Amino acid sequence: MSPLPYPVLHATHGGVWIESGGDVRSVSRSEAIAAAAETPMILLNAPVVGARIGHPDLSGLDLLELFAFVHPARFVVPTPKGLAHALDLAPPEGDAETPGFLRTVAESLLGRIEGDWPEREGAWSSAQALARLRWPWAAAVVMRIGKPERAERWLFSRLPEWDEAAQRPPAASIRLPEADTLDRLRRLVGESAEVREGQRAYASAVAPLFGPRAREGRPEMLLAEAGTGIGKTLGYLAPASLWAERAGGSVWVSTYTKALQRQLDAETARIFPDPAERREKVVIRKGRENYLCLLNLEDALQGGFQNRAAILAHLVARWAAYTRDGDMVGGDLPGWLPALFKRNGTTALTDRRGECVYAGCPHYRKCFIERAARASEGADIVIANHALVMLLADRARTLGRGLGHIVFDEGHHLHEAADSTFRVALTGQEAIEMRRWLIGPEGKSRGRRRGLAARLADVVSYDEAGAEALSAVTAAAQNLVGDGWLGRIVERAPFGPIEALLSAVRDTVYARADAADAGYGIETDAAELDGHLVEAATIAAHALEALGGPLVRLRQRLEAVMEDAPDWLDGPARARIEGAINGLILRNRTVGAWVELLLRLGGPPAEQFVDWLAVDRVDGREYDVGIRRHWLDPGKPLAETVLKPAHGLIVTSATLKRGGDWSNAERLTGAQHMEDAPKHFEAASPFDYTANARVLIVTDIKKGDTPQLAIAYARLVEAARGGTLGLFSAISRLKAVHARIADRLARNGLPLYAQHVDPMDTGTLVDIFRDDPHASLLGTDALRDGVDVPGHSLRQVVMEGVPWPRPTVLHAARRAVEGGSRFDDQVVRARLAQAFGRLIRRADDRGVFVLLSAATPSRLLDAFPPGVAVERVTLDQAVEIVRSRLSSADRLGHQDAGQDVNHAFPGTA
Repeated sequence: MSPLPYPVLHATHGGVWIESGGDVRSVSRSEAIAAAAETPMILLNAPVVGARIGHPDLSGLDLLELFAFVHPARFVVPTPKGLAHALDLAPPEGDAETPGFLRTVAESLLGRIEGDWPEREGAWSSAQALARLRWPWAAAVVMRIGKPERAERWLFSRLPEWDEAAQRPPAASIRLPEADTLDRLRRLVGESAEVREGQRAYASAVAPLFGPRAREGRPEMLLAEAGTGIGKTLGYLAPASLWAERAGGSVWVSTYTKALQRQLDAETARIFPDPAERREKVVIRKGRENYLCLLNLEDALQGGFQNRAAILAHLVARWAAYTRDGDMVGGDLPGWLPALFKRNGTTALTDRRGECVYAGCPHYRKCFIERAARASEGADIVIANHALVMLLADRARTLGRGLGHIVFDEGHHLHEAADSTFRVALTGQEAIEMRRWLIGPEGKSRGRRRGLAARLADVVSYDEAGAEALSAVTAAAQNLVGDGWLGRIVERAPFGPIEALLSAVRDTVYARADAADAGYGIETDAAELDGHLVEAATIAAHALEALGGPLVRLRQRLEAVMEDAPDWLDGPARARIEGAINGLILRNRTVGAWVELLLRLGGPPAEQFVDWLAVDRVDGREYDVGIRRHWLDPGKPLAETVLKPAHGLIVTSATLKRGGDWSNAERLTGAQHMEDAPKHFEAASPFDYTANARVLIVTDIKKGDTPQLAIAYARLVEAARGGTLGLFSAISRLKAVHARIADRLARNGLPLYAQHVDPMDTGTLVDIFRDDPHASLLGTDALRDGVDVPGHSLRQVVMEGVPWPRPTVLHAARRAVEGGSRFDDQVVRARLAQAFGRLIRRADDRGVFVLLSAATPSRLLDAFPPGVAVERVTLDQAVEIVRSRLSSADRLGHQDAGQDVNHAFPGTA
């Protein structure tokens, strides 16, 4: 084949280079923009390159798109070094050599498709479709892929079908002998591995929790705080897997972050080395909105998507044919792929709005969502997240059973997850989603979404009472907000009782809030409300009550049809009606909660709840308005819904007590509402923090001085030669600091990445950070916890200041009942401990934790491990300490870090 005729464009914060005909030249940003407008260019990650040259709409022949076509569902870090590792190529020596290397990458990928390769099937048909869509790579790809001798199996014929299975019998009642548990642990860690007494003690403490409970509603419960390095993952997987094997039951392992889910999935390979057995015994279960919807994908491929979104749909179809489980969020779909298309169309490829037609779907028997649900029923280990476990436990409780045995890892987030799960929010966004589920698309709305009338047409034609109830539902749903609701209430021209209520809410928030000119959301407490708002709430409550009654009647009629089934009600139709019944139960519960919330407005405050009014904004732009209610103590519904119905519970974390004592841990996990007190286990980290870590409090950075803050970050990153995680409490300051220092650091060979700046998802940013020892990453709360970057890639954590909690209405209410400033201190200690926990992840890690706040109270410093030296120093002193302690580590090469990232997360993105 002739060489590719296209030039190559490479850009970083340190400069811009173009290669053409073997010649590489450095150009200005304006020259690069002009050149890209004249001819298509080969580049790596167009949105990032566009951001670097100041041209966000840059397009071209993106190597990541080509990689996604050639190797779908295969992991790669989206950098030159990452591509080199994935394709077994030598990485470039520097930026000037990178353009030539990128051309080599293109030739390597195109060379692979000239013959057979593992992902060959379906590629020819996909290439033809992409050519019709004028995909930039289409011409080069089509001429290299030979037409197959026989017709290829296309996606929907290639995917296997799941089979119905008998319901799993109840788990046997057994107890695990300690010797058997420790023997299983020894086999999992390896016979030659070093014995860790803390891990053995942990496994021994966990094992009894898998015994039978003595009384209903009184499960065995263990709160276990195990420091980093104890090995708690295998410590609980050993008894969990042994119990599942012997008792014939399932153990649910719940996490808060996707990163830990990936780590757990990798660890289970020790239990089930055979991949086929592992797929049967271990299932990752997520909410419906995480999985690819095959019906949505089919609609997109058949013309529902246009232009770039249509190209994305075909690349997703390539991935769907090779994916492990169809998980689009944190699974094996590359996290960087949607960002290449500015996330255009990805949400439309999942079931985010409860629109599933279940057995009415032609792809029902191949559905990724249904496959995961059924697989979890027969699995030994089910890995899920806190929110889904709470939802499923609530559903199971209504059927008279609970999730038997649950391990809550990252248990310090249980309070936060329960707070979100059991909240009530009557907002414009929530109300319009309710209306769309009930009525379906209106006006010029496109898509396959259908309301209840369309989904249940055959049922109501058979049942007159059902038809009357459905008609009443449709009529009452008209009172919910409609398309364009936000514009109408901003213009003070609401339509209907709910919009009138939201208009009154918005007026009240703007009248009371102190930060009305800020760019972020604003709120006010729901106390001492004026008569106009209370009257609007009463009218809205009556309108919602008029909806709640018909919802109940319709559900009852559907249940009656199921009991006295007509001849035409086959299995698929029955499943479709069951789906509608479940949806009606959920919506009716929501409507009831809304009515209860509204009828309390204007009266005395609810003792168990915190109510407030809010206008949600981003960068000054409003996107939602409404009334919110949270439990003052979300541990109460957590205990009733999840904990009490279970048989055995383990709640574990390295920071479970979150800056307090065991009473604090019991409060935050709902254990204080249990009849029996939980057992406690505590094991300190085996790491030598005294020798390997140091805490520096910089005393000469003026609070609020952004230029000085930026200088501090730049000097500290330079002193450590990268490997720095910078944490901010405000996105605006993060962006300001990044803008001031990114170019300076890049010119010194120190790449800087940032959340909310670089057009990449957080998981991809962490992958890049982990893979490059000289890179640094700036982020917010999402990076303070759950980010596991062991080794040389993370050797310094810098926080802009003491992470005080934001003074929201909800926080103020909880603060008032939990001890005032003492409650604030506990929150700060927990956040400091979580941030420090990012630093030392292995026994041989070394690092420095820097806090840029002269006013850090000494009482908070016990958040750090005992023995860690804490010093108050000037910035100059801090820079010298960091340089002397960490610069010697710069001798480590990039190759080691590359091995770390691919070993930690095999086959994932």
